[in-house]
Amino acid sequence: MIQTDVLIIGAGIAGATAALRLARDRQRQIVVITRATDPHESNSRYAQGGIVSRGPGDSVDVLLRDILAAGAGATLPSAARLLAEEGPRLVNEVLIHDAAIAFDHDPEGNLSWGQEAAHSCRRILHVGDGTGEAIIKGLHAALRKCPNVTLVNNATATDLITYPHHSRDPLDVYRPINCHGAYVLDWQQRTVHRYIAAKTILASGGLGRIYRNTTNPVGSRGDGLAMAHRAGARIINAEYVQFHPTALAAPGGEGFLISEAVRGEGGILLTPEGRPFMADYSPDWKDLAPRDVVARAIHHQMETQGYSHVLLDIASHMSADAIQERFPNIYATCMKAGVDISREPIPVVPAAHYFCGGVRVDEWGRTSIENLYAVGEVSCTGLHGANRLASTSLLEGLVWGYRSAQHIQEYVRSTDAQQLPGRDDVPPWDESGLVADPDPALIAGDMQTIQNIMWHYVGLVRNADRLSRAIRELRHLWNEIETFYRETKLSDGLIGLRNAVEVSLIVAHAALHNRRNLGCHYREDAVSTVGDRFI
Repeated sequence: MIQTDVLIIGAGIAGATAALRLARDRQRQIVVITRATDPHESNSRYAQGGIVSRGPGDSVDVLLRDILAAGAGATLPSAARLLAEEGPRLVNEVLIHDAAIAFDHDPEGNLSWGQEAAHSCRRILHVGDGTGEAIIKGLHAALRKCPNVTLVNNATATDLITYPHHSRDPLDVYRPINCHGAYVLDWQQRTVHRYIAAKTILASGGLGRIYRNTTNPVGSRGDGLAMAHRAGARIINAEYVQFHPTALAAPGGEGFLISEAVRGEGGILLTPEGRPFMADYSPDWKDLAPRDVVARAIHHQMETQGYSHVLLDIASHMSADAIQERFPNIYATCMKAGVDISREPIPVVPAAHYFCGGVRVDEWGRTSIENLYAVGEVSCTGLHGANRLASTSLLEGLVWGYRSAQHIQEYVRSTDAQQLPGRDDVPPWDESGLVADPDPALIAGDMQTIQNIMWHYVGLVRNADRLSRAIRELRHLWNEIETFYRETKLSDGLIGLRNAVEVSLIVAHAALHNRRNLGCHYREDAVSTVGDRFI
């Protein structure tokens, strides 16, 4: 059994920021766990476009207006204002000062500001097209200097430890749900350890891997959301899964994100015949329309015209040298896939990208379960509403990661850790009687089935028949997987499969329940449409 003051599950920008803020109190011990072999691996690492701050001529009210507009009427105004007010300060304090992130500058030495879809001005800070990777490396370098932070990799959280569920005292059933840490699988030892903590922060990322086409890394399968759901936490806005309009559609590069910043720098979407089409769907914004509009426009073109992809042309709008300087990673990756973006258009398709819903939290990241916080993509602060504004995800992780740590630092008594349950109060993980080893073929096959169901029936365009069929098939699969899970020794893949089918059902049920068109949730059979979004 491992005991600590704070357990953080996930090491992306939200989890790393929380750990760095908590580490200021040298008396407090923090453990950060990540299922990845490389601690840098997370959704945050793959964020290309940049992070919102406050550019020239920008203001709190202007950013607030853009966030609310992109959120399609479902954004919580207080959350948006909190981000707009506190975000730029924390970019300077945490990222530039503490983590020493060297954002791009112009030849005169001024910060270089980018612009992306649905932003009314240039306010995006970036490090080429590898902003997320630069931020994660900087934050982790700062964490390595903190003696009271322990980073554990190759460790998969299996379930939250909650009372009364895991309590041996039958009278605890009358008490509110309380989190005391998590059961964690050690990959190397193939043993589940009890991590007991006064406070637990979920920072486990999103769920894009439940879809066949996605920009997300392999670990984004909804682990944190599933654990929180099983523990009884409140989940909201699960129908709002944002599809990025432009993922690379070339052999060997499938799912690679082509940043929205490419369109921000003048890139134009074309049909395979070379015709611009976004003015047909969004006359005002055209290629810089909100993501839900652009993704559905591309889907509509592909579906009605029989295209396998559309094209994104940046070569006609930037010089080859400028493209290679601004988008070095995109250029290199596309070249490996046989596409020279400085000379030819990029073949692109929509792909599942970001989960706008999640575990409901307040302005401090607190969930409906005592002592459990959630930050980053696993959480729902209300900021994104029905459709996330580009480059606000990293900032949300930064702001709420910092604020959750600040709340723990300022309002949590140092004696809380002394009142944790002891070794005899939390039962060890029970694997008695499990003799079967996990079959990778069964796990991979079931995961592919989930991904196909979600892509075809709970994807960009939905209706009651598709959603009902998805739920029926997912329920059957859930029963099969649950039986498999309870008869088989644990592995990371088995844990992920169990979580993936659970969160798929959560998303499908939410999508069936919501019969309105709103943001990135689009129903062909909608009873009403909110706003004036395309189709």
